[in-house]
Amino acid sequence: MQLIRDNPGRQILESSVVTIGNFDGLHLGHQALIQRCRLLADNRRPIAVVTFEPLPGAWFRPDAAPARLISARQKLAYLDNEGIDLVWVLRFNQALAEMSADEFVSQALVDVLDPGDIVIGEDFHYGKARQGDRDSLHQAGEKHGFKVNTVAVIEVEGKRASSSSIRECLADGDILQASRLLGRPYRTQGRVIRGRQLGRKLGYPTANILPAVLPSPLKGIFAVRARWGDSGWRHGVANLGTRPAVGGEGFLTEVHLFDFEGDLYGRRMQVEYVKKLRNEEHFEDIDDLVRQMREDERQARECFA
Repeated sequence: MQLIRDNPGRQILESSVVTIGNFDGLHLGHQALIQRCRLLADNRRPIAVVTFEPLPGAWFRPDAAPARLISARQKLAYLDNEGIDLVWVLRFNQALAEMSADEFVSQALVDVLDPGDIVIGEDFHYGKARQGDRDSLHQAGEKHGFKVNTVAVIEVEGKRASSSSIRECLADGDILQASRLLGRPYRTQGRVIRGRQLGRKLGYPTANILPAVLPSPLKGIFAVRARWGDSGWRHGVANLGTRPAVGGEGFLTEVHLFDFEGDLYGRRMQVEYVKKLRNEEHFEDIDDLVRQMREDERQARECFA
């Protein structure tokens, strides 16, 4: 997969099949767009994905951005697995925010990707103040010689497969429904760092991971699977949050792996969330905290029995 950033200032593809979006989560709706691209390309034309970093919501509302489902690194890895030929990451900044719909089509699509087909979702908007829509894109296609293909909304058990729907599911602790809308288990990843080793003193050593994206769509205590490098999946329990029980500061993911001893510092760990056990709590007494941790372990082990 070829990766380019910003505007290369020249045409780099011919008669490509293009889809455009944030692709936060690479959920079933996004996968349907890519599947349509594959069908149109038919192994004869290149497939290009145009996406944005930072996500527009984070740029417009840096202090109130919606929780992000996956990091930029994860997004590129997922797109690579989808067999995309080229990913163009456009830097979302003031200049791009001010670009009109017509300018976006001509400068960010036609001049660089020479699209023969563009694949979009039903609610697609583009350009300054989201002034462009499906109708205007069809008109642009008539002018520039590309065809617009619209993919219908994907629903699972009556719930729309969208990034906002998945955020709602995760915020409610409904990991199963979020995974159904994603089309795969919900996972995060990050590098294991050194912590204060309080868990080790309490009999529950943890792998501490700084989240790759904030704010996190998940908070609380979870039954999880985790792996790193070429290791297999190991079961455990994770705390995502500020750790009020031990006077923690800053958001952190702490993963306790069952029946494991070893040094994981510096490893990039992938964590898969299976079930939410409870919300974070504050405990006045350390003994009460340890008793709750034992109960969390018991419940988590039951999930994998």
